[in-house]
Amino acid sequence: MKLKEYQGKAIFKKNGIRIQEGFPVNSVDEIQGKLSELDSSEYVIKAQVLVGGRGKSGGVKFATKEDIEDVAKSILGMDLKGEKVDQILVCEKLDFLGELYVSIVVNRVEKGLTLIVSLEGGVDIEELAKTSPSKVIKMPMSEFSPGSLMEKLKGFEHATELVEIVEKLAKSMVESDAELVEINPLAITPKGLVAADSKVIIDDNALFRHPEFTSQKESELTPIEKEANKAGVAYVELDGNIAIIGNGAGLVMATLDAIGHYGGKPANFLDVGGGASVEKMEKSLEICMKKDPKGIFINIFGGITRCDNIAQGLVDYISKNEIKIPMVVRLIGTNEAEGQKILTENKIDTLATMGECAEKIVSLVK
Repeated sequence: MKLKEYQGKAIFKKNGIRIQEGFPVNSVDEIQGKLSELDSSEYVIKAQVLVGGRGKSGGVKFATKEDIEDVAKSILGMDLKGEKVDQILVCEKLDFLGELYVSIVVNRVEKGLTLIVSLEGGVDIEELAKTSPSKVIKMPMSEFSPGSLMEKLKGFEHATELVEIVEKLAKSMVESDAELVEINPLAITPKGLVAADSKVIIDDNALFRHPEFTSQKESELTPIEKEANKAGVAYVELDGNIAIIGNGAGLVMATLDAIGHYGGKPANFLDVGGGASVEKMEKSLEICMKKDPKGIFINIFGGITRCDNIAQGLVDYISKNEIKIPMVVRLIGTNEAEGQKILTENKIDTLATMGECAEKIVSLVK
């Protein structure tokens, strides 16, 4: 789950990182009564949305005390990359002398955490890594020590302070169960280094340890996602037209990739989970059909999940609901023979491989 800027900054501040002070508001009327909290006569107004590129899209603007309400009104309610701005962050304006970049991210390939530091901040770090790789320091956190990073920052005036921030950022990551913690830019100011922005992504599986964010996660879901969540089904709404049902996140992701490979667009990610019952399969189909897809691809590799339960749930749903769109099924694994028999008796064909299924459903939908 992505946190908003002010939420990420609060985590950083708690762990001793100096931040650009500010306060969030949901309406212009709240601003004047809180300005005394900031030691500044000039301000920055920032849209609190979970998308990047706010500045280029008009979501970050400077203001004085005299025009701050007008500036705030110009941002509140605007649409930024599909997200409506219903909250803004009023911050003190910083005196920038330079910008740095620092982040720690879960590296699934290396099965650990990776530290990324650059003395050029406020930029697209991925693009910078491609065009000027020498300007980006990458280091496994398992190899990090103050001395090892100091060696790489030799000659940089603020090296000691930057190393201290990395240590505090690592603490912030562990305490918040984050997959990513990022400061871009980390501003060089006359007062030292200041986090002028924050990006924090918390592992959804750890949200039970962070109840303060649970309601926010719920508010970010679409109506269909909320229904799926209540039913205990892992579902993410996408913008395509081929409904996907699978078991296991890895298999479902691979199924989405296979659909894309053959030129199709998935309408959703849906993982029925291990040991799915007949009723859960029926519910999964009901949820998928709410987006009015043009086709359905059911891809089951039975382990804990029994193929006969999946097949029976599919047959039961079809018996109660007329499906007029093409459907492709792959069913292998535990109780495969029983599942295939149920489908055959109900005139539902299956294919042997994921590639065959993906290619066929894309061709039927086009």
